[in-house]
Amino acid sequence: MKQRLVLTAVLVRDYDEAIAFYVGKLGFEVREDTHLSVDKRWVIVGPRGDGASLLLARADDDRQRAAVGQQSGGRVFLFLETDNFTRDYADYIARGVTFVEEPRREPYGTIAVFLDLYGNRWDLVEPEVPS
Repeated sequence: MKQRLVLTAVLVRDYDEAIAFYVGKLGFEVREDTHLSVDKRWVIVGPRGDGASLLLARADDDRQRAAVGQQSGGRVFLFLETDNFTRDYADYIARGVTFVEEPRREPYGTIAVFLDLYGNRWDLVEPEVPS
């Protein structure tokens, strides 16, 4: 049997503001944006190239709206892997991405925690290359 994780749903307040952040600030690409009804869209974004994607799910009731930015209870929620931490960290700083921790080295790689537009915590991580 072959399986793979392809989508993670992220609650957002508004499709277009979320697209503006993920595409404009993080450099992701829109992989799909299909209107399902007057109020609902199927919006998928992800880092350029191959890999998992985010489904931008617009919160549509009070319970969901309260969970926007709090899907992981304040812990790091998503992990964005890079092949060049220094480049991407500097690029994100220049684009106005908010980092809440300074870069640091861990046994598994170089990381720094940043926030998306809703306050979800992300790790930018360049994995340690085995020697």
